[in-house]
Formats: sequence, structure tokens, C-alpha cells
Amino acid sequence: MDLTSLMDRHGSGPVLAAGGAVIGLLFGFFAQRSRFCLRAAVIEFWHGKFAEKLSVWLLAFASAVVAVQALILLGALDVSGARQLANRGSLSGALVGGLLFGAGMIMTRGCASRLLVLSANGNLRALLSGLVFAVTAQATLAGRLAPLRAGISAWWTIDGGAARHLLERLGGGAVDGLVLGLLWLVVAVIFSLRSGNRPWMWIGGVGTGLAVAAAWWFSHQVAKSSFDPVQIQGLTFSGPSAEWLMRVLTSPAPAIGFDAGMLPGVFVGSALGAWVGREFKIEGFKNGYSMARYIAGAMLMGFGSMLAGGCAVGAGMTGGAIFALTAWLALAGMWAGGGLMERWLAEPVHTTQPATQRAPVVVPVAP
Repeated sequence: MDLTSLMDRHGSGPVLAAGGAVIGLLFGFFAQRSRFCLRAAVIEFWHGKFAEKLSVWLLAFASAVVAVQALILLGALDVSGARQLANRGSLSGALVGGLLFGAGMIMTRGCASRLLVLSANGNLRALLSGLVFAVTAQATLAGRLAPLRAGISAWWTIDGGAARHLLERLGGGAVDGLVLGLLWLVVAVIFSLRSGNRPWMWIGGVGTGLAVAAAWWFSHQVAKSSFDPVQIQGLTFSGPSAEWLMRVLTSPAPAIGFDAGMLPGVFVGSALGAWVGREFKIEGFKNGYSMARYIAGAMLMGFGSMLAGGCAVGAGMTGGAIFALTAWLALAGMWAGGGLMERWLAEPVHTTQPATQRAPVVVPVAP
């Protein structure tokens, strides 16, 4: 049964949700097994360690770019109508939002997708941080923080279309994007070989990237086959987190679509990965100081993701794979913001341990 028949019988919304659930499950499983995490990659990079975590992220990113650009060249994907390219964008929002998101993910020990993955593995710190992230994202989208977001976004804007497409601005196209993706893939393979990555790191890294490409392809196929207008979209976690918050708190709930199935799919896929690896473990906060840091970081990520137009996956990989200028700027901000926050937290004066747990100061006493 083809997509048209399925949508005639069930409607485009349930079909999108079902596809989102399957793709989300794959993403969650591969991300859990490979330890895919932008935060960990950023820390390794800024410490000059081109090791396992950085190689996994590069494998995922390069795989997403190669797959998406190959689909475009084959005529199986058209992203010209994607919001990251078609709509007017904000360069100031991308940069400031990326910096804030990068700083926040260091404080919470994971980006938005990583928090969901860890929550399914029994990490209560990640679960609380994810809830704070969702509340802040919704407040930034349509709540008290919306005017601040709109104000920052208005500082420096850019037209949609060719002006927002990085390759087209440079006079290139999908062939150039595919070549660049292959070059990054070669670099990722070299780093992975030098790091001695285990099989799941290879499989999971590539699988995570292919899940990003699959989301673009599937939503495009549904949009092409549907009589109703359907927005082509990829994987992201900021908007869906806010949507699921409203789905739980309000009635009537938002319309069912890709995001309605994707988020639960990622949770189930990650839980399945934890079961396969026997890694489910209940974890909590060590003290109130660390709890405050996690909450503050989640708030920075929630505001930053909505300002930047997406999270580490939504802007960084999904938008980066189609060479949206604002997505690349947001990704650069995340790497910079993460590096700066990691350096700041590493300073002894900023330790999060309570005074009673610090080493005692020895004062010499004259005989």
C-alpha cells in the first residue's frame, strides 16, 4: 500500500506521526548505542582531543549531509520549501541563540536530544532538565519570553530563498554539498580509526545521520502525495518538546503530525538501546548546587533553541545538511558557546561543590 492510499484512508496527520515514530525510534536507538552527543564532541574539540565522541558526531553529521545531498541530486528530495530556507531568517537570532544553547548544553551535560535519550535510560537529572527545556521553549515561542526573542531576532535578518542557502550564495549546488559531505566523512573515518571506535560507534554514528536524512525524505514524500498542504521538515527537538508540553496541558491538543510521533519514538528507541546494552540505571542529583546548574542550563537551551531556529540536531544537523546559512551560523555559535562555558566552569573559583565539601584550607601557625 503506497502513501497516497494510506493518507486517503487515515489522513496525512496520522501517517506523518507513524513515520515520525519509526524514524524517531531509529534515531533514539542509534544515538543511545553510539553515545551521540554534541556536548561531548565540543569538549573533546576544545581540549584538542580528536577522539571517540568527536568522531561519532562527525560520522553522524557527514552521513546526514551526504545522504541529503545525494537525495537532492537524485530528484528524490526538494527542500526549497523547508522553513530553514524558504522563510525570512534571523542571523542575529542564529548567532545569539547558538551561543546560549551551547553554553546551556555544557551546564546540563547534554543537548536537547541527549537529554531525551538519557531520560529513557533512567537519568532523572536529564528528565527534569528536559521538562525545564520544554517549558522555556514554549515560553519563548508564544509566552512571556516571546517579545525578547522577537527583539533579538529583528537585529539582523535575511531574506528567504537563495539568500539563505549557503551553497547558492557561494555559487555552488548539491554536487558541491555532496563533495563536502564526502570530505567530512573521510575525516570522520580517519578520526574513528585513530580513536579505535567500537562497532556500535560506527554503526550508531552513521545510523543517527541517516535518520536525519530519512526525516527529510519521508516528510517530502508525504507532502508530495498529500492533497492537503504539508510542511516538509526534518528532525528537531525544540519545537516538538514545546508541542508535547501543550499536548499534555491544553485541550484541544495540537494537531497530530510528524513531531507527535517522533518524540515518543526517540524515547522508546533509546530505552530499547539501553535494554540491549544493559545500561538502564536510575540517577539523580548529587546536591542542590548541581541541580541549580542543570536548571539554568536547560533554560538557556530552551530560549537559545527557539531563538536560533532549532537545537543541536534541528539547526545543527537537520538545517546544516541542507546548507541553511542560519543553521550553520547557529551551529558555529553552539561550538563557540560550549567552548566558552566549558572553560568558565573549569576555573576553580566557579566550582559547584558546596563549601562544606571543599578541601579545608590549611593555615600555618607559628610555633
